[in-house]
Amino acid sequence: MNDFFSTIRKHQEQNLPFVIYSKPNSSSIFAFLQQNETLYKVSDYSEKGFVFASFDETQLILIPEKQSKIISAEQTNVDFNPIEIDELPFDTEAKVQYEDLVSKGIEAIKNDEFKKVVLSRAEKVDLNGFDYVTTFQRLIHLYPTTFSYCFFHPEIGLWMGASPEQLLKSKKNGFETAALAGTQKANLEAEISWQPKEKEEQQYVTDFIVKRLKEVATSVVVSEPYSIKAGSIWHIKTDISGVLNEDSNLEEVIDTLHPTPAVCGLPKKKAKAFIIENENYERTFYTGFLGELNSSFAYNAVSSDLYVNLRSMRIQDNIASLYVGCGITKESIPEKEWEESVNKSMTMKRVLNK
Repeated sequence: MNDFFSTIRKHQEQNLPFVIYSKPNSSSIFAFLQQNETLYKVSDYSEKGFVFASFDETQLILIPEKQSKIISAEQTNVDFNPIEIDELPFDTEAKVQYEDLVSKGIEAIKNDEFKKVVLSRAEKVDLNGFDYVTTFQRLIHLYPTTFSYCFFHPEIGLWMGASPEQLLKSKKNGFETAALAGTQKANLEAEISWQPKEKEEQQYVTDFIVKRLKEVATSVVVSEPYSIKAGSIWHIKTDISGVLNEDSNLEEVIDTLHPTPAVCGLPKKKAKAFIIENENYERTFYTGFLGELNSSFAYNAVSSDLYVNLRSMRIQDNIASLYVGCGITKESIPEKEWEESVNKSMTMKRVLNK
């Protein structure tokens, strides 16, 4: 394990692109170490490597397999016990701005502009003695059921995250995806209880994905919704799988799914337009997607394994920009959505805390 991270540190000291990642419930860690500084891009999703895509898909960054050294290691225990940080002061102005944004979204829904919109915010945290290797090890220690990653390219900077949501897993004509929505902070109760607003939001996501997939698939199988825990947060999840049409390709499927209602809204075009006009900041890679694209290094057959870039942050000049968002429906209450966004921000704050 020490040799693994030592190799990555030496690579990063040369200012070369790399990605470190761990998949949900896996004991293995992988790294793509690109051997030059070139900014490679995806053109038609036939490329092989690790993709890092922006929310609007204008930036489709690729670390190619052929241009990379690929290494792996087994996880080891990390001596880290995060302190309780729920009582930290928050930015009153940020609270007012976000609740105003949510109120605008609710008003637009009531005016039948769209059924749902996902509204997000960025929160800056000053860093002291930040180390990406230590932070990544904390991520995989605290959030073993998520896709945890650390991505660096000299032209886009350093990003880290722990996503609970898979966008797409495909192998030959078979595919798997999921509908994920609803958020509750974990408590001591054994059973989690979901309110109608949360169930409705999750059903919106499921219905959209299933409807769109039926356009490119010969069969679609949908599970019953169930509760899943990601760190200290509970979500509602529905598993969706199927077989693609013979004439469908990976690019079509990704365009069908991304951005999902879980990060954008319904209908997608109207919700996306509202987001761009009203959020007042650039999401860039937050709520984009990332993962193995047509990869064959660890499998007997070529496969793709992609995740939505949630619970993420960008590190720049000793400042972490944390990104969090909430699904807004007509039943939403602005103050409750603010509280939900604060709960989600704890995912990254816990690994940044000394």
